[in-house]
Amino acid sequence: MEKQGLRERKKQQTREELANVATEMFAERGFENVTIAEVAQAAGVAKMTVTNHFPLKEDLVFDRAEHLIRELPNTLVSRPEGETVLAAARRDYAERLAAADPTLGHLGVRFARMVMDSPALTARERQIHVEAEQVLADELVALAEPGEELTARVVAAQISGVYRILYFTARKLLLDGLQGLEMVETLGAAAQRAFALLETDLSGFDPRPRLRSTP
Repeated sequence: MEKQGLRERKKQQTREELANVATEMFAERGFENVTIAEVAQAAGVAKMTVTNHFPLKEDLVFDRAEHLIRELPNTLVSRPEGETVLAAARRDYAERLAAADPTLGHLGVRFARMVMDSPALTARERQIHVEAEQVLADELVALAEPGEELTARVVAAQISGVYRILYFTARKLLLDGLQGLEMVETLGAAAQRAFALLETDLSGFDPRPRLRSTP
């Protein structure tokens, strides 16, 4: 087990190093103007090492995509007894904002400009958000009672929509020059307003195996 843990840490370290090298090169020269071979050479590894860790060139930039996709579903599935899906989502966003989670889109002006300047990166970024919604929907469907798949998927779409809107709102604020505490406060207020708009319809949605809240 210790050897396996060491291998996983080494693998994660290699991924982070490759992503850092690649992102710096992309930001400097433009995503489309840098090849995988050049990234490999700069990182001092074989080209196959890069492609083994990142089959898609775009994921050298979005190396935290799995976190963006899985974090919210994990939070909602593991929420404590009595906490609704909407309340858990609201808590998740607030905690990640306070922790300066970069997958909320509010950090890194240089990164934001690099993504905006690349059609391939903007397309991959939106695809990641689509994947995040699908994973969330699948998790809620798995918890919902028979016949409530549609409800679960609509709820997933609404909550994912709020996260996606907040993400791109953060991107715009970042490019407009907002940073630091002012950014956190502005996004926090936007999140409160956005989640409040869902309150009437989703406040009681609480799918759990063999346990449902009173309609």
